[in-house]
Amino acid sequence: MQQAMTTKLSINSKLALTIVGAAMAGWLSTPAWAQNYPVTPGQRATANQVAQAGVPISEISANAPESYLIKAGDTLWAISGLFLKSPWRWPELWGMNIDDIRNPHLIYPGQRLELVRKDGRASLRMAGSGGDDAIPTETIRVSPRTRYEVLDNGPLPALKAHLIEPFLAEPIVVDVDGLSNAPRIVAAQDSRVLLTTGDRAYARGQTGNPMLDAPGKQQEFRVFRNATPLKDPGTGEVLGYEAQYVGKALLARSETSSEVLDKDGKARLQITPATIDIMSAKEEIRVGDRLLPEPPRELLSYTPRAAAPDVAGRIVSVYGSAVVNAAQNQVVAINLGQRDGIESGQVMAILKDGSRIVDKTDTARPMMKLPDERNGLLMVFRTFERVSYALVLDITSSVNVGDRLISPR
Repeated sequence: MQQAMTTKLSINSKLALTIVGAAMAGWLSTPAWAQNYPVTPGQRATANQVAQAGVPISEISANAPESYLIKAGDTLWAISGLFLKSPWRWPELWGMNIDDIRNPHLIYPGQRLELVRKDGRASLRMAGSGGDDAIPTETIRVSPRTRYEVLDNGPLPALKAHLIEPFLAEPIVVDVDGLSNAPRIVAAQDSRVLLTTGDRAYARGQTGNPMLDAPGKQQEFRVFRNATPLKDPGTGEVLGYEAQYVGKALLARSETSSEVLDKDGKARLQITPATIDIMSAKEEIRVGDRLLPEPPRELLSYTPRAAAPDVAGRIVSVYGSAVVNAAQNQVVAINLGQRDGIESGQVMAILKDGSRIVDKTDTARPMMKLPDERNGLLMVFRTFERVSYALVLDITSSVNVGDRLISPR
């Protein structure tokens, strides 16, 4: 926490909207507000269009407040949903106050939003900005009184960070050879079978590719096991293999090999495996588990927006669960990936498969299939070649493996 002395200079601050996945992977290494996230032409065009007349009253949420004070812990998704019926439509929210917004990537606690309704249209502005009665800013008067407060310098994230932060590092999708060619744990001290945080173990790379230390640089690894196939619910195609994350390890000593003489005087190759220390364990680590290098931290940008109108997909699996049902705020894998043009931040509607029942009102007792009904929304936050991970949002009932996905528009 950082203490700072602040002086109140003006209340005509500028409104902005964040799409930064702040407190997510990479937040610890780089300040989010130092990044320069561009506004796409499509987002700007939408905002300009809305700015001409505002948003129709019919598009405003029935429970939209007349004013709202931004608080620490808020998210772009929540604020957009507070004023608009469709939370992913943040460009409209931006366009409602485009004169005040230059780059809609930053919004900070302490700013107050006001909803203005006029002639069947609505607009959003900062309290004290715009209009003839706005407080002038040409002359700045500084009060001699000072006050102390805790400053929250960080802009708001698009989603609650704790819901997806573990999944930015933990699940990994690989091809059939992805894990089988990775270094593996081959032994533990004192012939232990299971390892946990603080334990020492030994590992080997593939033949011809030993695990080597890099002088002056720590080498961290993620530990995985059990590459489970992810199959398309419709076609049965294997889209990739989901590796189970079990912990982290640090390389302490390199793997080496040398020729030695056995008791018969014959030369043979003697291998000394690399030494690793278990840094953390989500569950007990075993001999045979695989090691993949820790990737560099990324500062990711999440722009909530509707997926393309022609998108059509299905839910493949519920991550970290043996069941086929997902609840709100759980992570699911879907059968759409980078090859399908899927990007982080895209929002999709979940369709509940209509039940098949007998029409008991008809003497012939024909079978009927009830219409598919919209069950909620999900947002993609991590993509691979043929699959993606998404967070389940705003559902009315449980989500099932095999449920269909379409554009929310």
